[in-house]
Amino acid sequence: MGNVRKEKSILGQIDNLSHRLVLMLVLPIIISLSLMLFYAAKYHSSIVRMETIANLKTVVAEEIPGSAWNIVSGRETFDESKIYAQIYEVNETIESITERSGQDSRLSLIVASRTMQTLENYVDQIRLNIRDQVPVVENEAVLVEVRDVAALVDSMLNDYVAMEIAATGRMSLNLLIGIIMTAVAEALIVVAALFFRKRSMKATAQFVREPIEQLEKVSAVLAEGTLDARLPETDVTELRNLTRQVNIMADHLEEMMKKSQEDGRKLRKAELRTMQAQINPHFLYNTLDAILWKAEAGEMAEVIQLTNALSDFFRISLSSGADWIPISQEKKHIEGYLKIQQTRYRDIMRYEIDIPDDMGEYYILKLLLQPLVENALYHGIKIKRGGGTIKVSGRMEDGQLVFTVRDTGSGMTREQLRDLSERMKKGQPSVSEGGGGFGLVNVNLRIRLYYNQTEGLQIESNEDGTVVSFQVPCRTREEIYEDESVSG
Repeated sequence: MGNVRKEKSILGQIDNLSHRLVLMLVLPIIISLSLMLFYAAKYHSSIVRMETIANLKTVVAEEIPGSAWNIVSGRETFDESKIYAQIYEVNETIESITERSGQDSRLSLIVASRTMQTLENYVDQIRLNIRDQVPVVENEAVLVEVRDVAALVDSMLNDYVAMEIAATGRMSLNLLIGIIMTAVAEALIVVAALFFRKRSMKATAQFVREPIEQLEKVSAVLAEGTLDARLPETDVTELRNLTRQVNIMADHLEEMMKKSQEDGRKLRKAELRTMQAQINPHFLYNTLDAILWKAEAGEMAEVIQLTNALSDFFRISLSSGADWIPISQEKKHIEGYLKIQQTRYRDIMRYEIDIPDDMGEYYILKLLLQPLVENALYHGIKIKRGGGTIKVSGRMEDGQLVFTVRDTGSGMTREQLRDLSERMKKGQPSVSEGGGGFGLVNVNLRIRLYYNQTEGLQIESNEDGTVVSFQVPCRTREEIYEDESVSG
């Protein structure tokens, strides 16, 4: 149990980094917004209180003394006058605002409320005088007191407004200081986040780079022909399967080489099976180099896509030693190959794959289409100015599987096409043709050998591009196993 290795995922590393960055950047924004909303609410409340007091000043300074004058002069009776309602409104408003005011400005309202009680007592005195029919001169004297008290209350309300204005000014200053401090803190946090991101990306790149460099080193050794090189186990989840596939590939290569040396009776077929099983080490080396470059550039999504495509490419190429695979797997194999190559040649290469899904259950000899696609890329698209398109199509016709690989590359001259036809007729296998692939001659020979056909590849080429096609019988899994048991 002590030797169990803990796997680490590239996606997990990226997800963890993104969560930390989001937390570092969002937290100060939330604090800043909360602070501004808090002060905005207090500022709005203060403005509302000042507006209410400003409206109240008119009632105290003008309406109440005016109503008292109308009563004393006989223009209105107490029943007709609204003086008590006005006094009640003022008292209720002052009491309500007192509860919502700060400690500094509350004292002015408390004194104003008590002074309003004095004003109400003077109004009561006028009402008693009128009831007792005292001389008007006495009510006029009381009216003067009402006006003086109302002016005093108005002055107190002015003091309250002044203190609220001062408090609002201090509040605005505090808000400004808070905003400045928050802005400085946010700037520092952004700098810290950028520094943290740089270090984390460097650590993540190193985390991915080390196993990829191991892959590059071993693949380079394999490319030199040393087939006993093996990769150590890796902690990177996305690369673990690829590491195993490379080791399996090396095992298969080593086994096939031994079998090729031991089996003299089937030398020719063993040679073809060896070439079939060989995955081009230079292709692996270049692909791993592209993955490493993407990792160093921080393009982790591309790293994952390329790693998965390369892993599928090896898995299908090996196929546990099987010679025959479903068409669905052959289709997936060329899709993986083209995805990898498009990363390297995205500016010049486009591709289409048109193989219906209902053909997927039939079996064909593996690695028939990939060499044709490779040939189209290296001898057609790559050398043509501006690149071109590779289209792979398949169809069923009268019990036959018909496949076509068409490219819009530079095409072949008549002399090149004639030379290729001669080599295909001779049927001599080649290990160097096709830019490191199996080559058209090898595919043609394998089709004729395994399917027992006189015809293999059909090739047409001109300045507009090249079309390579072939047809083989539809064969199910049961038919494949039956044929192999009979030949065994």
